[in-house]
Amino acid sequence: MASTSRMALITGASRGLGLALARELARQGWSLIIDARGAEALVAAQRELAQWTSVTAIPGDISDEWHRAALAAAIDGGLLDLLVNNASILGPSPQPKLIDYPLDVLEQVYNTNVIAPLALIQQVREKLVPRPTIINITSDAGFEAYPGWGGYGSSKAALAHLSAILAAEQPEWRVYSVDPGDMRTEMHQAAFPGEDISDRPPPEVSVPGLMALIAGEYPSGRYTAREVAR
Repeated sequence: MASTSRMALITGASRGLGLALARELARQGWSLIIDARGAEALVAAQRELAQWTSVTAIPGDISDEWHRAALAAAIDGGLLDLLVNNASILGPSPQPKLIDYPLDVLEQVYNTNVIAPLALIQQVREKLVPRPTIINITSDAGFEAYPGWGGYGSSKAALAHLSAILAAEQPEWRVYSVDPGDMRTEMHQAAFPGEDISDRPPPEVSVPGLMALIAGEYPSGRYTAREVAR
């Protein structure tokens, strides 16, 4: 097992992009704190990642205050180099137009996709290294007006702008909002119920761009993972 002083916290890391990124960081010897709502899938991810590095896995919902506190406590005297706010929810499937969008569900989408990432940053800020890297996973739906994507898309737009303001207020931090592109994931399938999404690339295709941001000296800002990889 590799040893390193670098530590990363990745939310939503039991599958999809979160797990793909966790695998690459684990292979490079980063110690990891990961979470997901599904305990069974999270345990399986922890088992796999533990062959390369030390992994703390904490099941729970990132929108819950007690769960965020547990993630922060897992840093346990160390310092966090990297925080990846990857966990998010889509909302209803099939997705309704905004005029019909249930407002109680919209509130849940915003709580998970916007409020929770900021709340987690606030929770761990005293445990960050002097020049930490914060990656907030966004989407092109946050910038393009796709009909039917109003709830999820507007939440990702809010997260991207929140990231930009945080970067302006914390110039010593590296704060990135990153669009990973379309991926063959459970969430993407839920967004297109009944459709064949086998033409979408796997989430591993977006990992090199994320790793370039993590390892490089890119200024804070908005990026598309696959463009960075090029």
